Amino acid sequence: MRTACNAKTRCSRTASRPPTEVTVSNYLVPELAAIADGFPKLDLADLASTREFIRQAAAHLPAYDSNRTLRVTDVVIPGYRGEPDVAGRVYAPGDAGEVIYLFGGAYVAGSIDTIDYASRMLADRAGIAVVAVAYRLAPENPYPAALNDVYAALEWVISSAAVELGIDTSRIGVLGESAGGGLAASLALVTRDRNGPSLTAQFLDAPTVDDRLQTHSIRTLVDVPVWQPRNSPYSWGHYLRGTAQPGQADVPLYAAPGRATVDDVADLPPAFVTSYQVDPTRDEGLKYALTLIQAGVPTDLHHYAGALHVAHTFVPDTAIGARMMTDRLEAIERLLVNPQ
Repeated sequence: MRTACNAKTRCSRTASRPPTEVTVSNYLVPELAAIADGFPKLDLADLASTREFIRQAAAHLPAYDSNRTLRVTDVVIPGYRGEPDVAGRVYAPGDAGEVIYLFGGAYVAGSIDTIDYASRMLADRAGIAVVAVAYRLAPENPYPAALNDVYAALEWVISSAAVELGIDTSRIGVLGESAGGGLAASLALVTRDRNGPSLTAQFLDAPTVDDRLQTHSIRTLVDVPVWQPRNSPYSWGHYLRGTAQPGQADVPLYAAPGRATVDDVADLPPAFVTSYQVDPTRDEGLKYALTLIQAGVPTDLHHYAGALHVAHTFVPDTAIGARMMTDRLEAIERLLVNPQ
Protein backbone atom coordinates (compact mmCIF):
# COMPACT_ATOMS: atom_id res chain seq x y z
CA MET A 1 0.00 0.00 0.00
CA ARG A 2 1.36 3.45 -1.00
CA THR A 3 0.26 6.97 -0.14
CA ALA A 4 0.48 10.26 -2.01
CA CYS A 5 1.14 13.40 0.05
CA ASN A 6 2.29 16.97 -0.31
CA ALA A 7 2.54 20.01 1.92
CA LYS A 8 -0.85 21.41 0.91
CA THR A 9 -2.99 18.29 0.77
CA ARG A 10 -3.77 15.49 3.14
CA CYS A 11 -2.29 12.08 2.45
CA SER A 12 -4.56 9.89 0.35
CA ARG A 13 -4.31 6.16 -0.01
CA THR A 14 -3.53 5.07 -3.56
CA ALA A 15 -4.20 1.48 -2.65
CA SER A 16 -6.09 0.03 0.22
CA ARG A 17 -7.02 -3.20 1.82
CA PRO A 18 -10.51 -4.03 3.08
CA PRO A 19 -11.13 -2.38 6.48
CA THR A 20 -11.04 -4.58 9.53
CA GLU A 21 -14.52 -5.33 10.77
CA VAL A 22 -15.20 -3.57 14.04
CA THR A 23 -16.51 -6.14 16.49
CA VAL A 24 -16.39 -6.56 20.25
CA SER A 25 -13.69 -9.20 19.90
CA ASN A 26 -11.46 -6.66 18.13
CA TYR A 27 -11.59 -4.39 21.18
CA LEU A 28 -11.19 -7.00 23.91
CA VAL A 29 -7.87 -8.33 25.11
CA PRO A 30 -7.40 -11.86 23.70
CA GLU A 31 -8.16 -13.76 26.89
CA LEU A 32 -11.50 -11.98 27.26
CA ALA A 33 -12.32 -12.17 23.56
CA ALA A 34 -11.86 -15.95 23.74
CA ILE A 35 -14.62 -16.31 26.34
CA ALA A 36 -16.86 -13.36 25.43
CA ASP A 37 -19.53 -15.54 23.84
CA GLY A 38 -19.88 -17.45 27.07
CA PHE A 39 -21.12 -14.47 29.07
CA PRO A 40 -24.90 -14.52 29.52
CA LYS A 41 -27.03 -11.58 28.46
CA LEU A 42 -29.37 -10.67 31.27
CA ASP A 43 -32.86 -9.34 30.68
CA LEU A 44 -34.25 -7.05 33.36
CA ALA A 45 -37.65 -7.23 31.69
CA ASP A 46 -37.75 -10.65 33.37
CA LEU A 47 -36.46 -9.61 36.77
CA ALA A 48 -37.31 -12.85 38.55
CA SER A 49 -35.25 -14.91 36.11
CA THR A 50 -32.36 -12.45 36.32
CA ARG A 51 -32.32 -12.63 40.10
CA GLU A 52 -32.41 -16.42 40.04
CA PHE A 53 -29.55 -16.59 37.56
CA ILE A 54 -27.40 -14.31 39.73
CA ARG A 55 -28.28 -16.34 42.81
CA GLN A 56 -27.21 -19.57 41.13
CA ALA A 57 -24.04 -17.97 39.78
CA ALA A 58 -23.10 -16.82 43.28
CA ALA A 59 -23.64 -20.34 44.60
CA HIS A 60 -21.07 -21.66 42.13
CA LEU A 61 -18.34 -19.13 42.82
CA PRO A 62 -15.05 -20.72 43.90
CA ALA A 63 -14.08 -20.75 47.55
CA TYR A 64 -11.28 -18.41 48.55
CA ASP A 65 -8.37 -20.04 50.33
CA SER A 66 -7.22 -17.46 52.86
CA ASN A 67 -3.66 -17.31 54.13
CA ARG A 68 -4.75 -15.81 57.41
CA THR A 69 -7.44 -16.87 59.83
CA LEU A 70 -10.59 -14.87 59.13
CA ARG A 71 -13.59 -14.63 61.40
CA VAL A 72 -16.68 -14.29 59.23
CA THR A 73 -19.80 -13.17 61.09
CA ASP A 74 -23.29 -12.47 59.83
CA VAL A 75 -24.65 -9.42 61.62
CA VAL A 76 -27.85 -7.42 61.91
CA ILE A 77 -27.39 -3.68 61.56
CA PRO A 78 -30.05 -1.35 63.02
CA GLY A 79 -31.93 0.39 60.22
CA TYR A 80 -31.68 4.09 59.51
CA ARG A 81 -34.07 6.14 61.67
CA GLY A 82 -36.46 3.27 62.41
CA GLU A 83 -36.35 1.67 58.96
CA PRO A 84 -35.93 -2.14 58.71
CA ASP A 85 -32.74 -3.67 60.02
CA VAL A 86 -30.02 -4.43 57.49
CA ALA A 87 -28.20 -7.74 57.12
CA GLY A 88 -24.45 -7.63 56.83
CA ARG A 89 -21.41 -9.87 56.85
CA VAL A 90 -18.18 -8.96 58.59
CA TYR A 91 -14.79 -10.35 57.58
CA ALA A 92 -12.33 -9.70 60.40
CA PRO A 93 -10.08 -9.03 62.15
CA GLY A 94 -8.52 -6.13 60.33
CA ASP A 95 -5.97 -3.87 61.92
CA ALA A 96 -5.35 -1.67 58.89
CA GLY A 97 -8.74 -0.03 58.40
CA GLU A 98 -12.16 -1.09 57.22
CA VAL A 99 -14.12 -1.10 53.97
CA ILE A 100 -17.87 -1.10 53.51
CA TYR A 101 -18.36 -3.27 50.42
CA LEU A 102 -21.44 -2.81 48.19
CA PHE A 103 -22.30 -5.42 45.56
CA GLY A 104 -23.45 -4.64 42.05
CA GLY A 105 -26.68 -5.67 40.38
CA ALA A 106 -28.35 -2.69 38.69
CA TYR A 107 -30.00 -1.67 41.98
CA VAL A 108 -32.43 -4.58 41.53
CA ALA A 109 -30.42 -7.79 41.99
CA GLY A 110 -27.39 -9.27 43.69
CA SER A 111 -26.47 -10.14 47.25
CA ILE A 112 -23.53 -10.26 49.62
CA ASP A 113 -22.95 -13.83 48.44
CA THR A 114 -21.87 -12.48 45.05
CA ILE A 115 -18.95 -10.66 46.69
CA ASP A 116 -18.01 -13.29 49.29
CA TYR A 117 -14.89 -14.40 47.37
CA ALA A 118 -13.71 -10.82 46.86
CA SER A 119 -14.49 -9.87 50.47
CA ARG A 120 -12.36 -12.72 51.82
CA MET A 121 -9.54 -11.84 49.44
CA LEU A 122 -9.57 -8.17 50.50
CA ALA A 123 -9.56 -9.05 54.19
CA ASP A 124 -6.78 -11.57 53.65
CA ARG A 125 -4.45 -9.67 51.33
CA ALA A 126 -5.05 -6.08 52.47
CA GLY A 127 -5.32 -6.81 56.19
CA ILE A 128 -8.52 -4.81 56.47
CA ALA A 129 -11.91 -5.62 57.91
CA VAL A 130 -14.67 -5.86 55.31
CA VAL A 131 -18.35 -5.21 55.95
CA ALA A 132 -20.54 -6.46 53.10
CA VAL A 133 -23.98 -4.84 53.21
CA ALA A 134 -27.18 -6.54 52.04
CA TYR A 135 -28.95 -3.32 51.09
CA ARG A 136 -32.57 -3.44 49.97
CA LEU A 137 -33.33 -3.82 46.29
CA ALA A 138 -35.70 -2.01 43.95
CA PRO A 139 -38.44 -2.12 42.75
CA GLU A 140 -39.79 -3.48 46.04
CA ASN A 141 -37.67 -0.93 47.90
CA PRO A 142 -36.85 2.00 45.61
CA TYR A 143 -34.66 5.02 46.36
CA PRO A 144 -33.72 6.01 49.03
CA ALA A 145 -33.99 2.59 50.72
CA ALA A 146 -30.63 1.24 49.56
CA LEU A 147 -28.84 4.50 50.35
CA ASN A 148 -30.37 4.61 53.82
CA ASP A 149 -29.23 1.03 54.39
CA VAL A 150 -25.62 1.73 53.49
CA TYR A 151 -25.66 4.90 55.59
CA ALA A 152 -26.95 2.82 58.51
CA ALA A 153 -24.00 0.48 57.95
CA LEU A 154 -21.61 3.43 58.03
CA GLU A 155 -23.05 4.56 61.36
CA TRP A 156 -22.84 1.00 62.69
CA VAL A 157 -19.16 0.50 61.86
CA ILE A 158 -18.17 3.18 64.34
CA SER A 159 -20.23 1.56 67.10
CA SER A 160 -18.96 -0.58 69.96
CA ALA A 161 -20.60 -3.64 68.38
CA ALA A 162 -18.36 -3.30 65.34
CA VAL A 163 -15.25 -2.76 67.44
CA GLU A 164 -15.96 -6.00 69.31
CA LEU A 165 -15.86 -7.84 65.98
CA GLY A 166 -12.36 -6.61 65.27
CA ILE A 167 -13.06 -3.60 63.08
CA ASP A 168 -10.62 -0.70 63.06
CA THR A 169 -12.93 2.32 62.98
CA SER A 170 -10.20 4.94 62.59
CA ARG A 171 -10.00 4.54 58.79
CA ILE A 172 -13.21 3.78 56.92
CA GLY A 173 -13.55 3.39 53.18
CA VAL A 174 -16.44 2.51 50.92
CA LEU A 175 -16.08 0.23 47.91
CA GLY A 176 -18.75 -0.53 45.34
CA GLU A 177 -19.02 -2.12 41.93
CA SER A 178 -21.46 -1.02 39.22
CA ALA A 179 -24.68 -0.06 41.04
CA GLY A 180 -22.74 -0.59 44.26
CA GLY A 181 -20.26 1.98 42.95
CA GLY A 182 -23.15 4.38 42.44
CA LEU A 183 -24.26 3.81 46.02
CA ALA A 184 -20.69 4.31 47.24
CA ALA A 185 -20.55 7.67 45.47
CA SER A 186 -23.93 8.59 46.96
CA LEU A 187 -22.79 7.58 50.44
CA ALA A 188 -19.77 9.86 50.22
CA LEU A 189 -22.04 12.77 49.32
CA VAL A 190 -24.71 12.12 51.92
CA THR A 191 -22.40 11.53 54.89
CA ARG A 192 -20.59 14.77 54.07
CA ASP A 193 -23.87 16.69 53.95
CA ARG A 194 -25.29 15.08 57.09
CA ASN A 195 -22.05 15.62 58.99
CA GLY A 196 -22.02 11.87 59.47
CA PRO A 197 -19.07 9.53 60.03
CA SER A 198 -16.06 10.53 57.98
CA LEU A 199 -14.86 8.43 55.08
CA THR A 200 -11.15 8.13 54.48
CA ALA A 201 -11.53 7.02 50.86
CA GLN A 202 -14.04 5.95 48.21
CA PHE A 203 -13.39 3.17 45.69
CA LEU A 204 -15.76 3.43 42.73
CA ASP A 205 -15.58 0.51 40.32
CA ALA A 206 -17.51 1.17 37.08
CA PRO A 207 -19.99 3.29 39.06
CA THR A 208 -23.55 3.47 37.72
CA VAL A 209 -24.29 7.12 38.44
CA ASP A 210 -26.21 8.72 35.56
CA ASP A 211 -29.90 8.08 34.86
CA ARG A 212 -29.95 10.25 31.73
CA LEU A 213 -28.40 7.54 29.53
CA GLN A 214 -26.90 9.99 27.06
CA THR A 215 -23.20 9.16 27.15
CA HIS A 216 -21.35 8.01 24.04
CA SER A 217 -20.59 4.58 25.51
CA ILE A 218 -24.16 3.79 26.51
CA ARG A 219 -25.45 4.86 23.08
CA THR A 220 -22.89 2.96 21.04
CA LEU A 221 -21.93 -0.18 23.00
CA VAL A 222 -25.34 -1.70 22.53
CA ASP A 223 -24.56 -5.41 22.22
CA VAL A 224 -21.60 -6.28 24.41
CA PRO A 225 -21.06 -9.00 27.03
CA VAL A 226 -22.04 -8.61 30.70
CA TRP A 227 -24.17 -5.43 30.54
CA GLN A 228 -26.37 -4.16 27.73
CA PRO A 229 -27.89 -0.66 27.61
CA ARG A 230 -31.38 -2.03 26.94
CA ASN A 231 -31.45 -2.98 30.63
CA SER A 232 -30.58 0.49 31.91
CA PRO A 233 -34.10 2.00 31.63
CA TYR A 234 -35.45 -0.89 33.70
CA SER A 235 -32.71 -0.44 36.31
CA TRP A 236 -33.24 3.29 36.74
CA GLY A 237 -37.00 3.05 36.43
CA HIS A 238 -37.17 0.53 39.26
CA TYR A 239 -34.70 2.43 41.42
CA LEU A 240 -36.39 5.82 41.05
CA ARG A 241 -39.96 4.48 41.27
CA GLY A 242 -42.07 6.93 43.25
CA THR A 243 -39.34 9.60 43.28
CA ALA A 244 -38.89 10.82 39.70
CA GLN A 245 -38.88 9.74 36.09
CA PRO A 246 -35.38 8.81 34.89
CA GLY A 247 -33.88 11.55 32.80
CA GLN A 248 -36.04 14.32 34.22
CA ALA A 249 -34.68 17.40 35.96
CA ASP A 250 -36.03 16.49 39.40
CA VAL A 251 -33.96 13.31 39.88
CA PRO A 252 -32.11 13.77 43.21
CA LEU A 253 -28.35 14.15 43.18
CA TYR A 254 -28.05 11.50 45.91
CA ALA A 255 -29.82 9.04 43.58
CA ALA A 256 -27.73 9.86 40.52
CA PRO A 257 -24.36 11.40 41.47
CA GLY A 258 -23.45 11.63 37.80
CA ARG A 259 -25.55 14.81 37.75
CA ALA A 260 -23.09 16.48 40.13
CA THR A 261 -21.36 19.74 39.33
CA VAL A 262 -17.87 20.61 40.47
CA ASP A 263 -19.32 22.49 43.44
CA ASP A 264 -21.45 19.48 44.40
CA VAL A 265 -18.46 17.21 44.95
CA ALA A 266 -16.17 19.60 46.80
CA ASP A 267 -14.57 18.25 49.98
CA LEU A 268 -15.28 14.60 49.23
CA PRO A 269 -12.73 11.97 50.33
CA PRO A 270 -9.98 10.78 47.98
CA ALA A 271 -11.22 8.48 45.25
CA PHE A 272 -10.03 5.53 43.18
CA VAL A 273 -12.23 5.22 40.09
CA THR A 274 -12.05 2.41 37.55
CA SER A 275 -13.61 2.12 34.12
CA TYR A 276 -13.56 -0.42 31.29
CA GLN A 277 -13.31 0.17 27.57
CA VAL A 278 -16.02 -2.27 26.43
CA ASP A 279 -18.61 -1.18 28.98
CA PRO A 280 -21.74 0.89 28.34
CA THR A 281 -21.34 2.57 31.75
CA ARG A 282 -17.74 3.56 30.93
CA ASP A 283 -18.26 7.24 30.16
CA GLU A 284 -20.43 8.11 33.17
CA GLY A 285 -17.68 6.81 35.44
CA LEU A 286 -15.03 8.72 33.53
CA LYS A 287 -17.11 11.88 33.66
CA TYR A 288 -17.70 11.55 37.40
CA ALA A 289 -13.99 11.04 37.99
CA LEU A 290 -13.26 14.16 35.94
CA THR A 291 -15.74 16.14 38.03
CA LEU A 292 -13.97 14.98 41.20
CA ILE A 293 -10.61 15.97 39.73
CA GLN A 294 -11.88 19.40 38.71
CA ALA A 295 -13.19 19.92 42.24
CA GLY A 296 -9.77 19.25 43.72
CA VAL A 297 -10.66 15.84 45.16
CA PRO A 298 -7.53 13.64 45.11
CA THR A 299 -8.56 11.10 42.48
CA ASP A 300 -6.82 8.16 40.84
CA LEU A 301 -8.50 7.13 37.58
CA HIS A 302 -7.69 3.74 36.13
CA HIS A 303 -9.15 2.84 32.74
CA TYR A 304 -8.69 -0.71 31.46
CA ALA A 305 -8.31 -0.99 27.70
CA GLY A 306 -9.83 -4.09 26.17
CA ALA A 307 -11.83 -4.98 29.26
CA LEU A 308 -15.48 -5.68 30.07
CA HIS A 309 -17.71 -4.24 32.79
CA VAL A 310 -16.17 -5.29 36.17
CA ALA A 311 -14.47 -8.21 34.40
CA HIS A 312 -12.50 -9.22 37.49
CA THR A 313 -15.68 -10.27 39.30
CA PHE A 314 -16.53 -12.77 36.57
CA VAL A 315 -13.07 -14.04 35.58
CA PRO A 316 -10.71 -13.40 38.51
CA ASP A 317 -8.40 -16.16 37.29
CA THR A 318 -7.46 -14.32 34.08
CA ALA A 319 -4.32 -12.22 33.84
CA ILE A 320 -6.29 -9.01 33.37
CA GLY A 321 -8.63 -9.92 36.24
CA ALA A 322 -5.66 -10.52 38.52
CA ARG A 323 -4.13 -7.21 37.45
CA MET A 324 -7.37 -5.38 38.28
CA MET A 325 -7.46 -6.88 41.75
CA THR A 326 -3.79 -6.07 42.33
CA ASP A 327 -4.46 -2.47 41.34
CA ARG A 328 -7.38 -2.34 43.75
CA LEU A 329 -5.28 -3.71 46.60
CA GLU A 330 -2.55 -1.18 45.89
CA ALA A 331 -5.12 1.62 45.93
CA ILE A 332 -6.48 0.41 49.27
CA GLU A 333 -2.96 0.33 50.65
CA ARG A 334 -2.28 3.86 49.40
CA LEU A 335 -5.56 5.57 50.25
CA LEU A 336 -6.81 3.66 53.29
CA VAL A 337 -4.17 1.55 55.01
CA ASN A 338 -1.39 4.14 54.81
CA PRO A 339 -3.03 7.37 53.67
CA GLN A 340 -0.69 10.26 53.01
